[in-house]
Amino acid sequence: MLFLLNDVVLRLDGVAMDAKLDGQRMQRLSFPAILRMGQELFAREPLLHRTNPERARRLCALITAKAPMINAALFVAPKLDCSPAEVTVRFVACQFEVMAELHTLQRDGGLDAVIADRKIWRRLAA
Repeated sequence: MLFLLNDVVLRLDGVAMDAKLDGQRMQRLSFPAILRMGQELFAREPLLHRTNPERARRLCALITAKAPMINAALFVAPKLDCSPAEVTVRFVACQFEVMAELHTLQRDGGLDAVIADRKIWRRLAA
């Protein structure tokens, strides 16, 4: 499965989840708790999707475990070590064809923040 995190397409196939998150604990973990976890991670490391792709994959796997229709997330921290509440978050359900196109662009070195924004996030639109 492909997941777009900010401007990086991650493959979630075979993501090793923490052994502490067995079936029962995973069921008790709420989507707002996962959202907060993501905000905390990006508050400490705004480029998490680039600097720690394995941790980013685990976060994405948690998101899809709780909300299978979501396959793209945007976490934006205004600065390093900001408050987690300052990290803005958006989720999107992209079509498979769009995700495949983004993955191909990334593989060929053509995916960047501007292209991801134009195709998915539309933050820079006039």
